Amino acid sequence: MDKLNLTMLTDFYELTMANGYLQNGMKDKIAYFDMFFRKVPDNGGFAIMAGVEQLIQYLQDLKFDDQDIKYLRSKGLFSEEFLHYLKNFKFSCDVWAIPEGTVIFPNEPILIVRGPVIEAQFIETMVLLTINHQSLIATKANRIVRAAQGRAVMEFGSRRAHSYDAAIYGARAAYIGGCVGTSCTITEEEFAVPALGTMAHSWVQMFPNELDAFRAYARTYPADCTFLVDTYNVLKSGIPNAIKAFNEEVVPRGFRPRGVRIDSGDITYLSQESRKMLDEAGFADCKIVASNSLDEFIIKDILIQGAQVDLFGVGERLITSKSDSVFGGVYKLAAIEENGEIIPKMKLSENVEKITNPGFKEVWRFFDKGSSKAIADVLTEKNEIIDENMPYEFFDPRDTWKKKAVSNFRAKRLLTMIFDKGVCVYEIPKLADIKCYCKDQVDTLWDEVKRFDNPHIYYVDLSKSLWEMKDRLIKSIL
Repeated sequence: MDKLNLTMLTDFYELTMANGYLQNGMKDKIAYFDMFFRKVPDNGGFAIMAGVEQLIQYLQDLKFDDQDIKYLRSKGLFSEEFLHYLKNFKFSCDVWAIPEGTVIFPNEPILIVRGPVIEAQFIETMVLLTINHQSLIATKANRIVRAAQGRAVMEFGSRRAHSYDAAIYGARAAYIGGCVGTSCTITEEEFAVPALGTMAHSWVQMFPNELDAFRAYARTYPADCTFLVDTYNVLKSGIPNAIKAFNEEVVPRGFRPRGVRIDSGDITYLSQESRKMLDEAGFADCKIVASNSLDEFIIKDILIQGAQVDLFGVGERLITSKSDSVFGGVYKLAAIEENGEIIPKMKLSENVEKITNPGFKEVWRFFDKGSSKAIADVLTEKNEIIDENMPYEFFDPRDTWKKKAVSNFRAKRLLTMIFDKGVCVYEIPKLADIKCYCKDQVDTLWDEVKRFDNPHIYYVDLSKSLWEMKDRLIKSIL
């Protein structure tokens, strides 16, 4: 099958504005756009950056084919000069992004695009679509993995995803967030995310009885045998039949059973009773897997109640981030260039939270040298340098009287150059390495930031120079 050309996956106004820019002599005007988000899903303390690899692929493949040009000509809105421009289109922007797996916070640029305004504006939809979706799912997955308190979590949501792309890339993002694998087979083929799964209720129903179904499966997969035990009755038939099949078909072949899965009912009670029965039968090493519309809140509660679960399979509430299904990233103009000079731009609003931060910026993360924990993030002008040998004073951008001086810190730039004049200069890490990096990044946060309920607010401040620029700009506009 030919690869789908996604160039035209854009909001129509990107095209009408592009034509307008060309007609008004602004084709080569340099613009700077920031992508950022305003709120962490589920009122959490942080989010996870994901989707950069797919954005890179999109930007490398940007081209308008003859069918696209024909369609746009049929609209009767676009000049022939503009259609000729699109026919010879070549992406030439600079792009910086925070690497996948990094913890990110509201109101800081997680991606910056600099280049001719037609190009920089045109890619808005796919920038947001790609980063918003995978960051949302990676963030949700990480919450669920943390709720599981060291127990493995498998992503089981393909059939509930909002499209096949959402299933594939959602599974990828869930792996970044900490899941051990996915039910989505193609995601292993494409990204080496382990594909996991055993049987459905239909397997059990296809046989004369449950025991025959278990025996047949055990004969087929003796080295990797996990039974779904809730088709009829977990404690009266499921577990007893599983034990019989283990003894008759698995152990005699020199293997040990992998597990049993409970997909309905009171998971806490059923897992506790199942554990007792398995242990008494000599299968203390047999794992108990729980599924059935789980999320971080349910997992947290049943573990507090003493559920004897070793692994969790989480489906629809992960792959759709059901409890808060919009990441809310936005893409806003931050500056333009005039004769080589960067002119800051900003959006004002009666809603204070919608006022943007102007200029070409850098994002710095401060780490305490003693604990290696993250202290705060600071937005600066791009050319600012932070001297680690001198104390640094944070101040709240709104309540400027709130100040805190820190020393003995390490400051790290977060934005990495991805494209230089349209050429990818970034080496994409292996997905398994991104997953490990994500875990390490989350470990840099204090537990207070990682709380599910009322997490500590991690501060994203402005440097004095950037704050003064913003203040001058607001006063000049008003």
